[in-house]
Amino acid sequence: MAETKRPIYGPTFGEMRDPSRLPASVRARALRAFEESPLDPANLFNLTWKDEKLRVRHVVLPEALTGVRAKIAVLLGRGFPTGSHKVGPAYSILVEKQLEGLVPGAQTAVFPSTGNFGIGGAWVGPRMGYRSLVVLPEDMSKERFEKIRSYGAEVIATPGCESNVKEIYDKTNELARDKKNRILNQFAELGNYRFHYSVTGESIIELARDLASRGIGSGKVSAFVWAMGSAGTIAAGDRLKQVFPGCAVVALEPVQCPTLMNVGFGGHRIEGIGDKHVTWIHNVHNTDFLFCIDDQACLEGLSVIQEGTEWLAKDAGVPEAEARALKGCFGVSGVCHILGAIKTAKLLGLGPEDLIVTAATDGFDRYPSVLEKLAREIGPVTREAVLRRLSRFHHATTDWVLEGTRSVRERWHNQKYFTWVEQQGKTVEELRALADPGFWTREQAKIEEIDKAIVRARGPIS
Repeated sequence: MAETKRPIYGPTFGEMRDPSRLPASVRARALRAFEESPLDPANLFNLTWKDEKLRVRHVVLPEALTGVRAKIAVLLGRGFPTGSHKVGPAYSILVEKQLEGLVPGAQTAVFPSTGNFGIGGAWVGPRMGYRSLVVLPEDMSKERFEKIRSYGAEVIATPGCESNVKEIYDKTNELARDKKNRILNQFAELGNYRFHYSVTGESIIELARDLASRGIGSGKVSAFVWAMGSAGTIAAGDRLKQVFPGCAVVALEPVQCPTLMNVGFGGHRIEGIGDKHVTWIHNVHNTDFLFCIDDQACLEGLSVIQEGTEWLAKDAGVPEAEARALKGCFGVSGVCHILGAIKTAKLLGLGPEDLIVTAATDGFDRYPSVLEKLAREIGPVTREAVLRRLSRFHHATTDWVLEGTRSVRERWHNQKYFTWVEQQGKTVEELRALADPGFWTREQAKIEEIDKAIVRARGPIS
């Protein structure tokens, strides 16, 4: 790739939080590109949770689906370029590295991933002038590999499934020997943390207040629920706790790979979560609860939402318009988040004035093959099958629960040693620094200076 004359820069954190800060001409061009030209770099200015009318994209789940009275709001990631919000952290990490001296055309951006971050990197890199290389486990859905290649990136498949992150690290460490390759590790880069603390966190705060104005909830967030992959998105909980001190931050992982629960391991089928280690950027000292979710429940729940619209409306009491609105909005991890939110409502005794917030990382477009496989395993979708599988929501289990007590949080913190100090070159001093709340507030405080640096680097935009 020929070196670009001027590096391409996109939005600031402030503009991703609030696209109305953009010049009107830039905003109009970005919205037009989103509809007409998805590979146009103008889409960098569509990295936001907000739609064309500046509303946070979301759905509030019907009680007839969840079986609980607490309100569950789900932010929708499929409205981002690439169809997943993980493109936001991919951009944030890359633009921070570019401000530090990374050069388009001269260096290759390498994105280790188990799915959506890699897809995001595949899209962001070429839009900003970089050759992009994604390292991804070979057992991920075929749609993921197709999307990566369609955005102009290359991909290396490593052995294993979702939880085989060690194999990804081994390959990226090998690639790092070539100085032209720069590893953009979502599991360790604080740009990922900053995107979600700032952009996702503020979007949730705004959504909670908007919902209250419409008679949904009290304007406060009672719980934020998220399954760790890179543990970037759960950083929004740090911001929510600052605004809503009583907000519970609930982390999720698969029953089949209970790493934080009991130092467990194993493969599972919830693509995007449960990566068999405690990530560097996870502020475990702000995590109040850990729940484990069964991957089979997530697959069957996705089948209900995606394939059961007719029977949800006719037989389960879900308003038809709401049942139809859910179709296409979720992948497997999104259903995991729903099940985690239902479990949260049950275990914390939350009621109709309480708002639980989570998100759907992506939409259904990258999971048709997953449901095709499920049908081969457990049978076709029928009315009886949908109503039986609906029990995965109504009777969501309340087992596999661990409270984040002081000693438990210390254990989670100490588990980072084995991946990051023994394997990935971090020091014990760096690890100990993560236990200091001041470490995280200092990382949050960098957002304003990074925004100023982006504005200086890109110059006027119009």
